[in-house]
Parts: sequence; C-alpha cells; structure tokens
Amino acid sequence: MLQTSQLNEISTLELAQALMERLSITPDDWHRLKSNRNARASEQVAAAMVFLVKNEPHEAQARLEQAVGWLDKSISAPPCPTHGHKTT
Repeated sequence: MLQTSQLNEISTLELAQALMERLSITPDDWHRLKSNRNARASEQVAAAMVFLVKNEPHEAQARLEQAVGWLDKSISAPPCPTHGHKTT
C-alpha cells in the first residue's frame, strides 16, 4: 500500500486517472461485465471524478447520471456492437 508521502507525490488528476483506468471495463471483459451494474456504475463515477478534477462539471454530471442509471436500473447494457454485423 502506498504511504501518504508517496501519495503526496502524485497529482490529484493522476490519482483520479489511475482509478478510472483500474475501474474501466476492458474490451476483453466487456461481455462478462456489460450488465454488471456495480462495475458499470463504478466505471462512470471514476470517469466523473476525472472530469471534476479537470473542471469539466457538465461532463462529470453526465457520467454521474449514467452511474445513477445503472444503480437504479433505469438503463441497461446495449447489445454488443460487433454482433450481427457481417464483414464483406
């Protein structure tokens, strides 16, 4: 675990970006986690934190609204964009 002195050497933006990266759903995990409400909400909250630190409140609010939608079950995962498409 990082010590407080080590954390002080990392900017707030870098910490928020690291958390966002950690909580982001990768393409390899998409099918497994696409409907996991906690994972999806966590991903959106972390993204909102990055936008807040960057002083972009409108972008942050949009991510927070998405997070709430996942938590209150008012939104669901879209279908996989690669399914059903034929390549020529």
